Amino acid sequence: MKRKKLCFLFLLTVGFLVAQESRTETEMVTDRPDATESSRVVPKGSIQVETGAFYETHKNTFIENKHWVYNTTLVRYGLLDNLELRLGMDIGGSTVKLNNSTIGSADREFSPLLLGVKIGIAEEKNGMPEIAFIGHLQLPFTASKIVRPETTGVDFRFALTHTLSDISSLSYNVGAQWEEDSPEVAYVYTIAYGYSFMAKFGGFIEVYGDLPKSSRSNHLWDAGVTYLLRPNLQLDASIGTSITDGQDILVSAGVSFRLLN
Repeated sequence: MKRKKLCFLFLLTVGFLVAQESRTETEMVTDRPDATESSRVVPKGSIQVETGAFYETHKNTFIENKHWVYNTTLVRYGLLDNLELRLGMDIGGSTVKLNNSTIGSADREFSPLLLGVKIGIAEEKNGMPEIAFIGHLQLPFTASKIVRPETTGVDFRFALTHTLSDISSLSYNVGAQWEEDSPEVAYVYTIAYGYSFMAKFGGFIEVYGDLPKSSRSNHLWDAGVTYLLRPNLQLDASIGTSITDGQDILVSAGVSFRLLN
């Protein structure tokens, strides 16, 4: 019975998206699956949902960490022509093993709720990039008890995009973050090259990382593909790993869709 309900909801959603397709006025640009946030604000009055799942591992000589998220969702609402509101949530789990023996685990846990804004600052013109400002708060009281931090996380960044040709672009982010329960600032950066193979297929490769003020920096890379199933419905998949000692592998897949008022 539960499966029938889920199938019905899925078919209802797809049907609604098909019905809305003729009303999609602008190209859908997403903030997933790469780490680089786009400089594009969603159109005024529209709701864009970007959801998916990922799995990552990190193993050193004695300890192995595994982390997965069943549902990482970002909901974006266009409040004004140059302003969107953002709401994000993650549901997932993790395990920690020491010499192949599990010493800690968590499953079906809610990470702190993400609240934020994206503000369009400048359009691309005369060689200058499109620019947007993005800021988030991570609210600790919304998280499951086992993963609940004591302090509020904060991050901000500037997102910039250069159009290189009709089928390629260069995007990059610069900013900073203060993670929960840590007073140390970490400067963050991303650089992503995007390319359209065909009308509906696209791909990207990027380098990203963070540079904490007093501890070791982390540098990673990933690559992925997107498929625009409909003007308001996109599928994606990606894979990556770390350049410095850290993440062994990251795999991700998801779907994004836009609803119009």
